[in-house]
Amino acid sequence: MIKAIDRLFERLGATYGTAWTHSLGDSPINDVKSVWGHELQIFKTSLFRIAWALENLPERCPNIIQFKNLCRQAPAPETLALPEPKADPARVAAELAKLGEMKVKKKEFHNSFKDWAHRLEKHHKAGGRLSSYQIMCYQMALRSSI
Repeated sequence: MIKAIDRLFERLGATYGTAWTHSLGDSPINDVKSVWGHELQIFKTSLFRIAWALENLPERCPNIIQFKNLCRQAPAPETLALPEPKADPARVAAELAKLGEMKVKKKEFHNSFKDWAHRLEKHHKAGGRLSSYQIMCYQMALRSSI
């Protein structure tokens, strides 16, 4: 990371000139580089962020906090992906055949999954007490086509 900080300082010095030198102040350069190295340590496995920040520098020379924030703005790199494999037509046909069976089972289930609503309606019509919420729920369930 030391070489990266040295190259970074060279680049910032070449870009900003005396403004960069002036921004460093009277602190010993090795102390300043140590602080920058410490702050930029989080990007040691993603140096592309530092490279992106160098390509998108602001007009005025940044301090370490501004440069670190600039590094965080770097877009994620595009990832390479293998092409999707072709589907095996025989396997697709077999899986679709299984879905056909499920459709029949769903229809059988469809008749029974609203049993609770039919029971509540029957209870209510027989004079049983239900809360307004229970009444609303069974009425909505019986009206729906699902």
